[in-house]
Amino acid sequence: MFGILICIAAGAAMSFQGVMNTRLGESIGTGEANAFVQATAAVLALAVLVFHRDGSFSALGGTNWLYMLGGVLGLVITLTVMLGMHALTPATAVSIILVSQLLTAGAIDALGLMGTERVPLTWTKAIGAALMIAGVVVFKR
Repeated sequence: MFGILICIAAGAAMSFQGVMNTRLGESIGTGEANAFVQATAAVLALAVLVFHRDGSFSALGGTNWLYMLGGVLGLVITLTVMLGMHALTPATAVSIILVSQLLTAGAIDALGLMGTERVPLTWTKAIGAALMIAGVVVFKR
């Protein structure tokens, strides 16, 4: 139940953040808003380390370099969500983002990418994904 509640909170936060960042971008510029948001997140993440640490930066040397690109993806995510919400409505943008997330996560599961446990793609999952895509098309109309 804890995992479900955290995921609900994450989804709600992402929707609010997307709109907030888009409005900030309309006010100060997309690149400027992106830089401000990323810098704010970095400062706050460092502040959290003062109160909560459960690892060590010294372990970075033994980590696959690919896994260190999460920050790059954070930049891509923030920028593309802002641009998508500006071009579409927030609900349409989030709908498309969610379908993209689900399809990508399904591919990661099915292929066992980045050390994840392989979870086979079943016909029920394929139908579910197709229904989500159809739902976005219906929602958009």
